[in-house]
Amino acid sequence: MNPIPHVSELGAYLREQRQGAHLSLRQLSELAGISNPYLSQIERGLKKPSAEILQQLAKGLRISAESLYVRAGILEERVEGAERPDVATAILADPRLTDRQRRVLLDVYASLVGDDPAGTHHTTTDPRDHPTEGDNHDSLA
Repeated sequence: MNPIPHVSELGAYLREQRQGAHLSLRQLSELAGISNPYLSQIERGLKKPSAEILQQLAKGLRISAESLYVRAGILEERVEGAERPDVATAILADPRLTDRQRRVLLDVYASLVGDDPAGTHHTTTDPRDHPTEGDNHDSLA
């Protein structure tokens, strides 16, 4: 198995954080609730962890889950001073959601805000305010 380039960088970062926290591979795997072999594969860049696994690793390392999401390419790095909703982080961090539910919610959110990450050109409206021909909005109320 060959390392996956982007995942390799994430694995190296995780290894640095683990070593900086003076944790063995086994200790972190126990803290994060994932198997020792799987963590080893992540650190070597052989496996791409899910958002949920990244959250568990962040908790075990006592670091920001958002920093791991950025390293994994799940989230874009925040620009200082830029106001942006923290919706994606909240979705990714919610332990009640499955990975599939997270992907769907992130896709829906991205489709609603488009290429405008700050959301400055969008307004929220109730679809009942703008009925279209053939819609039966009485059932929505």
